[in-house]
Amino acid sequence: MSRRPLKALSRRHKPVSIRRDVFRLSMPVLLSSLFQRLVSIVDIFLTGGLGAAAIAATGLGQLLMFVTMTVFWGLATGATVVIAHLWGAGRREEARRAAFASCLACLAMTAVCTVAGAVWGGDIARMMGVAADVQALAADYIRLVFLWLIWTTGLNILSAIMQGAGDTRTPMKAVILVNILHVALAWPLIYGRFGLPALGVKGAAIAINSSEFIGCAYLLVQAVRKRYLTFGRPDGPLFGRIWRIGWPVALERVAQQSGQLFYSSFIIGYGTSAYAAHQIGLSIESLSFMPGAGMGIAAATLMGQALGANKLRRARISHNEALRLAVVVMTLMALLFFCAPHFLIGLFTHDADVIEKGSMFLRLVAFAQVPLAISFVYAGSLRGTGDTFYVFIATLVAMWGIRVALSWVAAEWLHLSLYAVWGVFLIDWYFRGAAFAWRYHKRDLHGAIV
Repeated sequence: MSRRPLKALSRRHKPVSIRRDVFRLSMPVLLSSLFQRLVSIVDIFLTGGLGAAAIAATGLGQLLMFVTMTVFWGLATGATVVIAHLWGAGRREEARRAAFASCLACLAMTAVCTVAGAVWGGDIARMMGVAADVQALAADYIRLVFLWLIWTTGLNILSAIMQGAGDTRTPMKAVILVNILHVALAWPLIYGRFGLPALGVKGAAIAINSSEFIGCAYLLVQAVRKRYLTFGRPDGPLFGRIWRIGWPVALERVAQQSGQLFYSSFIIGYGTSAYAAHQIGLSIESLSFMPGAGMGIAAATLMGQALGANKLRRARISHNEALRLAVVVMTLMALLFFCAPHFLIGLFTHDADVIEKGSMFLRLVAFAQVPLAISFVYAGSLRGTGDTFYVFIATLVAMWGIRVALSWVAAEWLHLSLYAVWGVFLIDWYFRGAAFAWRYHKRDLHGAIV
């Protein structure tokens, strides 16, 4: 977003005006998240023609990538909040140094994760207990996406830097570019069109690597040109502030994604069709995350900027407007998932068993949309105040104390149906929504430390 709306925001406090600013900030974030997620969805969609094993292998590789990205999401959140705080306070040079410190940390962490994922990613697929054909396909996909992880992490940290400065349009343009290139490359590389070899799931991984390289390069050029990033000596104290906010977010994402791995292992126990339906359902469900996630990032950015400028009333109104928009949009998504699940699943596969199971999954997901909206926005606002440790604890309890524990009881002890195991996530999200809302309303913004 341009600087003009942010300046206008500092002079206005009416809910209607702030609602427009929330919308202007969150819509590019929403579209960025949507198009970023579409990269994964396109891979699931295109590999669907190769059979259930290819779908399961691609989904498993993507899940492992999400787990790996947890620490980078923590770093990105810390960068967004600290930069938003400094930007709102008018301390632009410090914000640029914070951006540079974030980029250096991202490079160091990427080097470690690249080696670990490329070497041991296939072993993790085997440990998940998948069938031999799925394991072989997943190993190829995982190795390739991890070898070029730097483009994924670079996109992530540069987008976070720009979002903290209030520029959400440039990351949106980068992600749209990535999607266009990805679609142009993935289909011919997977199925061998236009004289290219048919590489299957390996072709999907190569398409991701190539398109994200272009997107990352574009963001780096724009970050330097627009002076969101300055090169120089690493600033230890600023990185310390970023990491104090970011490490609980990293642990939160570790708790979330590792719990998701364990949860998925229970689904795998119900067969390849069940897991394929689960992965397709997750891909479709992720579209509904976008409004809530976009409003959550908007809430974190506006909260950080408002606190940096010491405008507490504006911070409260920004949160309320973000919450209102998220609930409205995700309620509409709930109606879509409940009324047209067979059509949505059928876009990805013609397997009747997968369609039937996936349709039930989407109907269950419909009932989670409102608590998801509440969770995303309240968690975003809490992060904007620097209260990331509480969000981590609530997520840990919800994922491991509720979802994983109850799924284990349902699947391994009581031997209930697949649908009972899926239904556990509803309890998880209703708990999170209540826990985050309670904390936010107890939070004293006067004592918030960013």
